[in-house]
Parts: sequence; structure tokens; C-alpha cells
Amino acid sequence: MSSQDNPNPQNDSGAAEIRKGLAGVVVDYTAISKVNPETNSLLYQGYPVQELAAQKTFEEVALLLWNGELPEASELTAFEAMERANRALDEKVKAAIDLLPDDCHPMDVCRTATSVIGAGHSLAEDTSAEAQLRKAQELFAAMPAVVAYDQRRRHGLPLVPPREDLGYSANLLWMTFGEEAAPEVVAAFNTSMILYAEHSFNASTFTARVITSTLADLHSAVTGAIGALKGPLHGGANEAVMHTFEEISAAGVDPSEWLADALAQKKKIMGFGHRVYKNGDSRVPTMRAALDDMAEHYGKTELLELYTGLEEAMAEAKDIKPNLDYPAGLVYHLMGFDTPTFTPLFVAARITGWTAHIMEQAGANSLIRPLSAYNGSDERHLS
Repeated sequence: MSSQDNPNPQNDSGAAEIRKGLAGVVVDYTAISKVNPETNSLLYQGYPVQELAAQKTFEEVALLLWNGELPEASELTAFEAMERANRALDEKVKAAIDLLPDDCHPMDVCRTATSVIGAGHSLAEDTSAEAQLRKAQELFAAMPAVVAYDQRRRHGLPLVPPREDLGYSANLLWMTFGEEAAPEVVAAFNTSMILYAEHSFNASTFTARVITSTLADLHSAVTGAIGALKGPLHGGANEAVMHTFEEISAAGVDPSEWLADALAQKKKIMGFGHRVYKNGDSRVPTMRAALDDMAEHYGKTELLELYTGLEEAMAEAKDIKPNLDYPAGLVYHLMGFDTPTFTPLFVAARITGWTAHIMEQAGANSLIRPLSAYNGSDERHLS
């Protein structure tokens, strides 16, 4: 009998085998993405993500993740028209955002907005494949307005309406800053969206699949995924990276000196290491190239010295390499995004991966319901 058939898998000592954090546990199949250990490449439906980031738009990659193949020209044109027609911030969603305090975390805004969008959707309870895809695509189109408006309202700035003549990445930047971004900035942002779009059974994606396995609706699953992504051990790491750089700059010390002190205090250094990658995050070189471009574009090349200094110090002290959050946080900072907005940008990207997994889970569903090993008090009774 296999461990899949055995309700109480045991180790050689006869005790229940516990895999904390589900480390090493394979719970299902997916055709959406994988890390190829031979090339250390993250593959989206078989394509290395660095190739996609260099040659494709985020809209094309979204269709790849949902449909399994890159779109034909006519399919892409139709999708772009649909996406651009669904960009405007719904008045009810805006009203819900305006009720939230200005000092709540922007991820709370993403979570609430997603729930409101779902509650008002005409296909809210329709779980057919066609309805799921439509809801996924419309949420993809709607989230940039949520992220952009939330940053603006915290600065007392009005809503900027979307522009249908701009691509996804250019439009998100337009709605956030109220001015058209330079082509190199749009390209760097497009790169970040593609690199953040999908990463197999990470914590938030698995959360979405667990919720989907109960036959809950798509927006409920995405709302739960946003909650998982908010945590600093997952999506919040890109924010923590920026706080680290601010702390080093404020202290006026060399990155190696700061790191030695932080490690002595047993602080967790965010932006480094990854459970999946053993030879470094394959997405980092592509994002680092985008960071180099942005540092030059904005005339902030001194940030690269800080970046490289901490990277080298971490390699020497712990032999740990950066993950995607390390360069991405600095790129978003250079573009002008508030640090708390970094993870909502992750949301805007990861909606593609989450919804692809939601549809995959629903297509061959089995309720995800693991067991636990009890280690509490023996049976006892009231006297």
C-alpha cells in the first residue's frame, strides 16, 4: 500500500511521519509551471520564463498560462480588447476602498476589492470552465485600477482613468502616476509582471487550490490567496527588502557590517534563499538586468553598490543567493511605487497563475484534506 493509500503514513520507527510545511510532499500534478533542475529554469507551460520576459508581453504570457499555448494574433487582439474594456474601477469597488482607512495595508485593499468584485459578478456562482476563464480575465483587467487608486488616495490624489490605447503594463503605470512612462520603464515593469506571474505550488497558490477544492467560487479562492501572499515569508518579502536597504542607509554602515550585526541578532534576511532553487533563483538575472536599466534611467546607480554589497556579504557569510524579491523591490522603488504597494503589484501579476491553478484544480478536483498527528492530552473526563 502506498503512502497515498495509507491514511496514517509512518516512518521506520512506526511513528507518524510529519513533514512540517509539507516540505517534500507531492500533492498533485500540474501542467502550468515547473523548475527544470537540469537548466535551473522556471518554465511556464514548457517555456523558460526568461525567454518569455525578453520577447513577450504580459498579456501574451497570461493567455499562455490560462490556455497552455501562446496566442495566435487574432486571439491576442480579442483578449486585449476585452482587457482594455474592463479596466475602469467599478464605482462600488471604489466606494468599498474609500471606506477603508488610509493606514491599512494595501494588501487589505486588494483582498477587500477582490471580494467585492466577486460578490457583484453576474457569474459569481457559475463554475463552468467558460465562466471561470471569463472571471479570471476580468479580474486580471480590474486589479491594476485597484492597486493604482489605492496608492493615489493615500497621497490625497484623485483617480486616474485608464487609457485604452496603452498596453497592460503602460496603463498600470499611467493610472498610478498620471503620466505616460518611458518605454524602458514599461519594459522593466512588464518583465517584473511576467517573472511574478506564476511559481507552481507556492503558499498562496496552494491556498487557492485548497479553497477551490471545496467547490468555492473563483473570487473566494483568489481572496484567500491574497491573504497568504500578504505574509512576509511569501509576497511581503519584496517590501522587507526595501526596509533592509533603508535601514542600512540610515545606519551609514557598510552592508557587510550591517549583515554581521543582523545575523548576530538572528534576524531573517529577506530577499535571499528559496525553497525550490538550490543554485540560485533563475529569475534573478533577468530582473537584475532590469534593475541595472532602471538605476541608469533614474540616475540612481549608487543603489547598485548597496545591492551588490549586501549580495556579496550574504554569499560570503551564508552562501545564500538572492531571490526575485531582492531586485524587484528596488525596481519598484525606483519607479516611484510606495513600498507597501510592492506586494499588491505581486497580486496583479500572480492573478494569472492563481486563476490558472484554480481552473486546473476545478478540472480534476479532489477535496484537499490532510491529516494531523495528535500530540495533546490523553483522553480525560469531567469529574
